[in-house]
Amino acid sequence: MVSARRSFQGSLPIAAMPRLCEALADDAGLAQYQLDFGRDEFGTAYVDVRVQAPLWLLCQRSLEPFVMPVTVESRLGLIRFEREEAALPAGCEPLLIAEDDKLNPIDVIEDELLLALPLVPVNPDSALPEEITRPPAEEVPAVERPDNPFAVLRELKNKTI
Repeated sequence: MVSARRSFQGSLPIAAMPRLCEALADDAGLAQYQLDFGRDEFGTAYVDVRVQAPLWLLCQRSLEPFVMPVTVESRLGLIRFEREEAALPAGCEPLLIAEDDKLNPIDVIEDELLLALPLVPVNPDSALPEEITRPPAEEVPAVERPDNPFAVLRELKNKTI
């Protein structure tokens, strides 16, 4: 594919990517992808990955599911050994390929989408619950509270001084 400078494009159901589905609130939707193989001016084999997908995430602020549109554009340098990573040009992430030179495009797309997921998903349109945002009620001082569990200790302390 590298020598022939092959390109692939299409759509892939999000449900076909089981590792990604584990991190999502729902597996609905399609990922649109384009993979372009080639060699750069230094002779380094690469694959350009472009993926767009609507991913259903669980908002950690409101605990409601929401759709986050994800766009991934990356260049992956194809290497056979980890020591080859240092020779990759800047902006090129390493992708270790198997000894048989086979590469599963679905795995590459799934890996890139997993890397694009936010650590803590938050819906930008969500708001904090009212019990957090409302102003605090007028606080009653601890000495005036009738059910203060430390009242007995305070009395003991006052008697010993």
